[in-house]
Amino acid sequence: MTRTLALVGAAGGAGTTRLAVEIGATLTRTGRDVAVVDAAYETQGLADYVETIDADVTALVTDDAQLDSVVQPAGLETPGQLSLYPARAPFERLARAKTAGAAERLEKQIAAIALSHDVVVVDTPPVATNQAVAAVNAADRIVAVTPDSARGEDALARLSGRLQDVGESLDAVLANFTDEEAVVTDADARVPVAETTAPARCPSCLDTETAFAPAVADAAEAALDVTLSLEFESSGRLDGLLG
Repeated sequence: MTRTLALVGAAGGAGTTRLAVEIGATLTRTGRDVAVVDAAYETQGLADYVETIDADVTALVTDDAQLDSVVQPAGLETPGQLSLYPARAPFERLARAKTAGAAERLEKQIAAIALSHDVVVVDTPPVATNQAVAAVNAADRIVAVTPDSARGEDALARLSGRLQDVGESLDAVLANFTDEEAVVTDADARVPVAETTAPARCPSCLDTETAFAPAVADAAEAALDVTLSLEFESSGRLDGLLG
């Protein structure tokens, strides 16, 4: 069964897009085909991970673009495939993509993408826009990404309140940019800063000799509520196969 995950940034700069790509890449190591869909229209960060864009997600929900014209294969050397559905739009189309009608079409497009993937990860902005509400409505699980800081703790509380306003609730919390001193007390997984941060050199999780890779696997487990058994060379630990 396809699992659809809304990975929701609790605040701007939480690193949600990067973590969506890393979690997606980690899951392809299990042989699963994964899609990452950009619903964060303002930042359009997923576009940084692809070379060229002809049509984008906003064209799917406003014009007559087809899914196969939007998808960008990541080209990873893993058993499964990672497909990216970026957003990059001029202001006029961006405005139309934020309407309630476009949000309804986004839900339908996410469902259509799920038909050809094992996991769909939706890069979702803080819940204050129509497309963010559409993303959480379409998701099987809603997971917050928040900086592991006092700012992130406050942002997490605001996000929880906004989700309650639309009749939803969090299934898990991922603390990002964490170090030895944890601040976000309710986190289900913690992800440190990766050694490589440039989008052109990502995903970093495929370097299994780093501490970052097993941390992303832990985040994927918490996000999807699955057990993984992936081998990591630096620690010799096993962290699961998507069941």
